[in-house]
Amino acid sequence: MTDKEEQSLKEAKRAEERAAEEIRQSAREQAITEDQKGRETKRAEKRTAGEIEQLAREQARRKANLAREQAITEDQKGRETKRAEKRTAGEIEQLAREQARRKANLAREQAITEDQEARKLKAKKQPPE
Repeated sequence: MTDKEEQSLKEAKRAEERAAEEIRQSAREQAITEDQKGRETKRAEKRTAGEIEQLAREQARRKANLAREQAITEDQKGRETKRAEKRTAGEIEQLAREQARRKANLAREQAITEDQEARKLKAKKQPPE
């Protein structure tokens, strides 16, 4: 073989090696890209799952807060109702006491009036001395 043929063979071999290396390099880059895409997909899925969990926790917290507020409101309404009932009962008792007092006063006044009239009649019936 001549030097030119040998050199051509060497160049062809180098060209084949370069082509093979480019193919290997491309395959490595493609594998890296696919790995990165897979990792990014997993991160996105994990982030989405975390966001869903966070939303569920927030919704549960809001629901619990609303239930607590409603319970407080119902309790306050119940207490206000009891106070109103107690106040009404007290007012009724007070009115009954006032009515009984007025009735007793009226009866006392009538008794005094009747006693005075009886004394007048008795005085008229007795002869003067």
